[in-house]
Amino acid sequence: MQQHTETVSIQTRGPGLYEITDQVVAWVQGLNITTGLLTLFVQHTSASLLCQENADPEVQRDFERFFRRLVPDGDPLFHHVAEGADDMPAHVKAALTATTLTVPIRAGRVALGTWQGLFLYEHRRQPHRRRVLLHAIGETAS
Repeated sequence: MQQHTETVSIQTRGPGLYEITDQVVAWVQGLNITTGLLTLFVQHTSASLLCQENADPEVQRDFERFFRRLVPDGDPLFHHVAEGADDMPAHVKAALTATTLTVPIRAGRVALGTWQGLFLYEHRRQPHRRRVLLHAIGETAS
């Protein structure tokens, strides 16, 4: 049994989904793990992770439209505005999505479905550098 860790850094330009599938897949393929688990964890309270369709970019735009309607920036309900009108809505959006994902590793590959991709979901308007921790554990080839 082996364990490996890595940090992926993503520079965001504002709200939206930033695909990290290729970076994650390349890292796992270099580990020599045949069967195991991959865990992704975002180290932020105003960004999240999604495993979602990566074939049609309209899916990503629909997510953004939906969350803007569900949790609008500047909603007077929120009193936590220390970092701007998008601060508390970003926290709520992160709470409604996921900060951790777990994906199986099978036959040395990340076992994503045909249309699935891994995304960092930025909820703030300003650019940020986000960190996603990767942890893989599993059996190696004999």
